[in-house]
Amino acid sequence: MSTTTQTKAITGGEFLIRETSAKDIFIPEEFSEEMRSMRKMCEDFIAQEITPKLDAIDHQEEGLMQSIIEKAGELGLLGVSVPEELGGLGMDFKTSMLCAEALGAANSFSVAYGAQTGIGTLPTLYYGSDFLKKKYLPKIVSGEWKACYCLTEPSSGSDANSAKTKAVLSEDGKHYIINGQKMWITNGGFADVFTVFAKIDDDENLSAFILDSTMEGITRNPEEKKMGIKGSSTRQLFFNNVKVPVENMLSERQNGFKIAVNILNIGRIKLGGGVLGGSKDTLTDAINYANERQQFGRPIAKYGAIQHKIGDMAIRIFACESALYRATQNIDDAIESLAASGMEKGQAVLKGIASFAPECAILKVFGSEVLDFVVDEAVQIHGGMGYSAETRVERAYRDSRINRIFEGTNEINRLLTVDMILKKALKGELDLMTPAMKVAGELMSIPDFGDTPSSPFEQYHLNIINFKKAVLMVAGAAVQKLAATMNKEQEVLMTVADMIIQTYVAESLLLRIEKLASMNGESSIELHKDILRVFMYDSAEKISSAGKEALLSFATGDELRMMMMGLRRFTKSEPFNIKDARRNIAQKLIADNRYSF
Repeated sequence: MSTTTQTKAITGGEFLIRETSAKDIFIPEEFSEEMRSMRKMCEDFIAQEITPKLDAIDHQEEGLMQSIIEKAGELGLLGVSVPEELGGLGMDFKTSMLCAEALGAANSFSVAYGAQTGIGTLPTLYYGSDFLKKKYLPKIVSGEWKACYCLTEPSSGSDANSAKTKAVLSEDGKHYIINGQKMWITNGGFADVFTVFAKIDDDENLSAFILDSTMEGITRNPEEKKMGIKGSSTRQLFFNNVKVPVENMLSERQNGFKIAVNILNIGRIKLGGGVLGGSKDTLTDAINYANERQQFGRPIAKYGAIQHKIGDMAIRIFACESALYRATQNIDDAIESLAASGMEKGQAVLKGIASFAPECAILKVFGSEVLDFVVDEAVQIHGGMGYSAETRVERAYRDSRINRIFEGTNEINRLLTVDMILKKALKGELDLMTPAMKVAGELMSIPDFGDTPSSPFEQYHLNIINFKKAVLMVAGAAVQKLAATMNKEQEVLMTVADMIIQTYVAESLLLRIEKLASMNGESSIELHKDILRVFMYDSAEKISSAGKEALLSFATGDELRMMMMGLRRFTKSEPFNIKDARRNIAQKLIADNRYSF
């Protein structure tokens, strides 16, 4: 497969056709002291303000969540990346991601926090006039005013642009009169500021407005009864002839859908950070229990079945973290480059994140499914106690489930991953055709087995190249075969997305461990090599399975046989003792009594 050799910065989705050097990525081991201090502040905040109050939070004790939000505001945690002149700390995207990760271990508070700092703040920050920014953001960042985001309606979820809430300009031209209903509104029970999406007259697209609780006509239904995240406020909101000053429109008329999409991009990757923090915390809880629980005269952590689970959980967490901060640094670099070229900082942030929208969707899907896997296995390690409300893991299990629905369902995000990459190709931003044609030609030729790799890293890089060939082969054949009906073949698109996701995460993991070896020496990464071996093996199996399912959905005859042979070649993996590799990883964590990578 041909790879790009330019020195220009990589863009979203380009990882499929371009090799990345380990020296060009950021890894968590490179966090600055300032960033580590921010993470420690978040961890201390959880220990002092969240963990002792988990039951009270879940019972929605009157005023408790609001007071915790205010305390977070006093520490500056509500405005990590908000400019200093608006009351924030003015830090970079990586630091805000690290805080989102750390606070992801805060159960229901992490949901309220995410709504306050993300969808509740960012529309105004990036699309508001100077007047709106100065009026609302300092009080949102301090925690004095609580914020929410009103997009979803009973008849519009994934299809957000079909919303029925209406805005009509008043006769004097000074107000928009808003009428409608919104549902599943996080922080809806106590919000002071509302970002509301509505259609003006018969517009095709949404517009966005900032409302506040001083405006008459806003009413709230009782709190929703939910499976999990019980401590977060979730309500339906009704807007009945609410008079909103015309200057409270965000951006321009009919720009609301664009605002929603761009804010969702940020929300998706930030959710990837939050679930990572939740995963680490839950695994530590499971390890603690496994070390304490005695059966047949010894801790259950001594048994292979438990070590298998702990090893698998740790591997997925470490891989997720590798991909998350690789993408986060790519976004930071894109933002800095755009700002240096003269673009206004807020627009640079939006464009920088939008350019990596495929990676945002990837991390939302992969991260939320890692957390679901981790909490499920943690309950299993706890056995009967895991089903008891006396344990933290029971709450973690219930709280986790929403993350596969938040910020667009995982099914929608899988479809978007493929769609966004293909659209980049159609726009000429990615040259997928050239390498895809080369892979197709390779299938017709005698395999070139080349020289024996000189090192394990070289072998793994060849594996990644082959994973990318598998993606290009299957996706290219699907586009050619299904053509205009491609969008209707969601099953095929989702299997292609699974191949893409697994490839991106596997490459990110490889690059992180290779960089660690260059920083600290080969002897320092023996356990990391075990993580890499297992994940690469699992990735080969998953890519092979997804590719096979996709091919069987549209290919037949000799074409099918040829591509199945290619798929086997591209997903071949070297044999090793996978049991011992998992045990080595688990035993390290069991000895440390926590997730310690």
